[in-house]
Amino acid sequence: MSIDDEAARRRAAIGSALFMAAGPGMVTGFVPWLLTRWRPRRPVPGGVAARAAGAVLVGVGASVITHSFARFAKEGLGTPVPAAPPTELVVGGLYRHVRNPMYLALDCLIVGQALLLGRARLVAYATAVQAAAATFVKVYEEPTLARTFGDQYERYRRNVPGWWPRLRPWEGLGR
Repeated sequence: MSIDDEAARRRAAIGSALFMAAGPGMVTGFVPWLLTRWRPRRPVPGGVAARAAGAVLVGVGASVITHSFARFAKEGLGTPVPAAPPTELVVGGLYRHVRNPMYLALDCLIVGQALLLGRARLVAYATAVQAAAATFVKVYEEPTLARTFGDQYERYRRNVPGWWPRLRPWEGLGR
């Protein structure tokens, strides 16, 4: 690895960490707090089972978001921010199973919070977040990736689903 690659990775890691706090932090932290003030309904519908499932979903969602942001810095030498995009197509890690793990993880986190707190308004919010993400992907991300990475992206897109993860990882681009 060259010194330039290492410097690019370092800049990408810093940019990704800042955006992770500002973007997903706002979507999965600040807005849910505004909607609930983190106060659970008493009793929480579904009881202990719902709260346990919620905790698992929050943990999985947070792990997937962290992993996905790290892939952008490590593999893509960029960030998920449109102003500082990756210079390489990110297809490793969880991206071998699904093209949009970050957006799925956002919803996982919000639905987990809904279960933990027993708050239906968070389920409605998760639905709105997913609708906005799906629209952004169709209108901006997919056309931009197709223009930027051409045949490489089209091959990836044909083999890796956008929203429903494949069980076996795609091995197509050899990374």
